[in-house]
Amino acid sequence: MKIIDITRPLSGSTVSFPGDPPPQFSQRDSGLYLISDLHMNSHSGTHIDAPVHYLKKGDTIDTIPLDNLIGPCLVLDVTTAGSTITASHLRGRLGTAKRIILKTMFSKETRFRENFPHITQDAAELLSAQGTLCLGIDSFSIEAFVCDGSVHRELLGNGCIIIELLDLSNVDEGEYEMTALPLRLTGLDGAPARVVLIQKKAEE
Repeated sequence: MKIIDITRPLSGSTVSFPGDPPPQFSQRDSGLYLISDLHMNSHSGTHIDAPVHYLKKGDTIDTIPLDNLIGPCLVLDVTTAGSTITASHLRGRLGTAKRIILKTMFSKETRFRENFPHITQDAAELLSAQGTLCLGIDSFSIEAFVCDGSVHRELLGNGCIIIELLDLSNVDEGEYEMTALPLRLTGLDGAPARVVLIQKKAEE
């Protein structure tokens, strides 16, 4: 099998959402060992949104069901959709998949821009109707920069956990096994995560 790490490296130079402080790491030598101090917010780098992030109630990042984040996953290439991914870009392509990752043209981007790829309300409603357990994307947010939170609320309110700012630059469209594990931060709205895809080799 082939393991593909789709987590963005997290450092002081990691691209950040406007208004969010960039991660700050400092390391000190304590004699027998090195130890580091970390300062970052709960949505730094590749991260997972818990329902409480936009619903302000429900599961926090330490209580979200891990079943949503581990299992078969479908990567869909929507690079031709541009910045706005609608239901028409997804309809007829989802099959029975419950964990969906959207590959846009943003994976190699290292700077913020307001027109980053995102899904629309009708796409979110389609995914909810599909019973999607998890939706990931390689841009800053599943929702447009100027928004009212309705896309987040539609997904999170219907049991779909959100993963944002993935790196899908080395991933082709297709079926994989996914493992996405956030830090178990008690009572918080989100957390950085390590996300990997496993591609099983075809039997000879």
